[in-house]
Amino acid sequence: MDATIALPLLVGLVAVALFFDFLNGLHDAANSIATIVSTRVLRPQYAVLWAAFFNFIAFLFFGLHVAETVGKGIVDAGIVTPAVIFAALVGAIVWNIVTWIAGIPSSSSHALIGGLVGAGVAKAGTGAIVWAGLGKTVAAIVLSPATGFVLALVLVLAVSWLFVRQTPFAVDNTFRVLQFFSASLYSLGHGGNDAQKTMGIIAVLLYSQGKLGTDFYVPLWVVLTCQSALALGTLFGGWRIVHTMGSKITRLNPMQGFCAETGGAITLFAATWLGVPVSTTHTITGAIVGVGAARRVSAVRWGIAGNIVIAWVVTLPATAAISALTYLVLGLAG
Repeated sequence: MDATIALPLLVGLVAVALFFDFLNGLHDAANSIATIVSTRVLRPQYAVLWAAFFNFIAFLFFGLHVAETVGKGIVDAGIVTPAVIFAALVGAIVWNIVTWIAGIPSSSSHALIGGLVGAGVAKAGTGAIVWAGLGKTVAAIVLSPATGFVLALVLVLAVSWLFVRQTPFAVDNTFRVLQFFSASLYSLGHGGNDAQKTMGIIAVLLYSQGKLGTDFYVPLWVVLTCQSALALGTLFGGWRIVHTMGSKITRLNPMQGFCAETGGAITLFAATWLGVPVSTTHTITGAIVGVGAARRVSAVRWGIAGNIVIAWVVTLPATAAISALTYLVLGLAG
């Protein structure tokens, strides 16, 4: 692929990026609805519609800081070519499909970051990496689940103390209503952070083709199509991963579901405003483990949580390797 490509090829690459966004919604839909489904507050099909709506409207509430980080803060925008974008997307999509089939809640976000790094390094060596942006993204791998864990743990303890005189039935009923609010916030956070990653990819592709002029920005049509693709993916949401997130890690009641979602939502809102691309999967898993640990350490099925952590650690290098190989194969084919 040359530096400047024909319009049909450019449209095709944008379509591949939107397909990744759709897969992201499919793969990560579970994160925003797992707790509300596992607590039986909403049936899966209604929960998916609920999450898709809030995924779509997220752009009304957040700036585009995450899109800017992904577009020019992970690898140098000057070295980005259509081949780099294509290879990055192939790595992320292949990894998403493999983990989705296996029912492993790995991170679509870090799959994309790993893909971008792998393709960028294959083209221009390690000098292509923007270390400050990559550093804060890698730090977020640890910090987002840790923050979700601590916030959910503190919320469970605070709520338990506040409602200590209430009957379990009354508490259950109260939090069944409140979970609609917390699930909405989490879906909003998911739409705000995740759709922006694809916006950044499409914007840097357009920038590399001279379609944005001299300044890097995210056009409105890119914002709307990315939010739509993510919401559509959520509508087709993956029930397999919902099951892992909502009940296999730890059993939840509505109060615990509320605390997990609220802790996760606060983490996502903060990261999105700071422009850090974080993993919604990491965040909600940390929050669910925090809720389980507040009951007792043995309430968390640490074996399953451990398998998920292994999948996280493997995601960045695996997608970087797939994308680098894809870029090299494209070079040989070209």
